[in-house]
Amino acid sequence: MLCGMSEKSKIRDRRSPVATAVGERVKACRIAADKSQEELAYEAYLDRTRVSAIERGVANPTVETLATICHVLGITLSDLFEPLALSLKPFGKHRRTTAPQPRRRALR
Repeated sequence: MLCGMSEKSKIRDRRSPVATAVGERVKACRIAADKSQEELAYEAYLDRTRVSAIERGVANPTVETLATICHVLGITLSDLFEPLALSLKPFGKHRRTTAPQPRRRALR
């Protein structure tokens, strides 16, 4: 670690604001449902480490996974997302398949 970031810093940099907000909301709903990560993972057919990664905002779960988590917690997807008020610009870099915008010159 002489000239690099720590592992925790690298993980923090990979988290998107959306994944972080959703993870915090999943954790709050899990606690409100009085379930441990282990119980949620077992009932949702997930690994406990996956639940932990979702709650920390490191994992980017599919809508299907979130729907399963919501079912186990006794809430709807709309209940999960309702308090989240996020409007963000696109996160990350352009994909390689995205063509660059052409530069146009004015005709003389």
